[in-house]
Amino acid sequence: MDWLGILSNTAQSLLSPATLAYALAALGLALHFGFAGLLNFGIAGFMAIGAYGYAISALTFGLPWWAGMLVGIGGAVVFALILGIPTLRLRGDYLAIVTIAAAEIVRLLFLTTAFTEVTGSADGLSGYHTSFRDDNPFPEGTYGFGPWTYSATDMWGLTFGLLVLAVCSLLLWRLVKSPWGRVIKGIREDEDAVRALGKNVFAYKMQALVIGGVFGALGGIVLALPSAVNPGVYVTSLTFFVWTALLLGGAATVFGPVLGAVIFWIVLTFFGNVLPSLAASGVLGFISTQQASIVRFIVVGIGLMVLVIYRPQGILGDKKELTFVKK
Repeated sequence: MDWLGILSNTAQSLLSPATLAYALAALGLALHFGFAGLLNFGIAGFMAIGAYGYAISALTFGLPWWAGMLVGIGGAVVFALILGIPTLRLRGDYLAIVTIAAAEIVRLLFLTTAFTEVTGSADGLSGYHTSFRDDNPFPEGTYGFGPWTYSATDMWGLTFGLLVLAVCSLLLWRLVKSPWGRVIKGIREDEDAVRALGKNVFAYKMQALVIGGVFGALGGIVLALPSAVNPGVYVTSLTFFVWTALLLGGAATVFGPVLGAVIFWIVLTFFGNVLPSLAASGVLGFISTQQASIVRFIVVGIGLMVLVIYRPQGILGDKKELTFVKK
């Protein structure tokens, strides 16, 4: 078994577009669930709208990449308003059911053949990278060292993703430390008490849903920058993976989602390389290499179960701030 190759591939996941995208989406969930107490299971919908808004703007309307980002962000804001106005008065499981259904509706809209000319249907969209790559400030060449070696195009995408993640992390940190953030956390603890103090609870929830949704849309854009947009990516399991990253790092934290996304991809990549290699070498002879690659999700699921049982606050979290462990 090629341990050097396995470790190299695992190390690459420390800094990749997928890791950055999951970290951004997990930041949005941190605001939704960790700080505002909104049980949102539709983050994949926000990511899809951001990615498709960006891609469609470039392919269909010929807009520059920065304008496409604004379109993706605007789409996430509109989606949050449409989703939030009728549903934010729901609580707990009811809100979760509505949001997961809304995200699936969004995916099916991009998948349907009725809008194939615009969305590409099941084939998705590609070839929208020209504008972004034309503004690449890195000269042609190779950058980095060891497993972290990138072309100029990859380096530009990673640098941009890191900048977006840094700005969103700073923004979230400032928000939760502000009076607005204290109201949001008060709503998480007891929204009736906050309402009794004269605060418009619905408006604060809507603001949190919109801002967190924008973070999710930015995650979708970063995920789409180096590759293509395909509706098969934005399935329900994507939401569950982002939730795993959030709970792993700590729900009611700012930097926990970033750490959780990194650890999640390290674990997923490591077992995604090790288990098929063991199956191919005969150590796991009772399963095929294809089955072994799926077992990694079982391993991650078991790890999440153990985490929720023994450390539900996550690695960086504070157990006192978790609504689902209160007595």
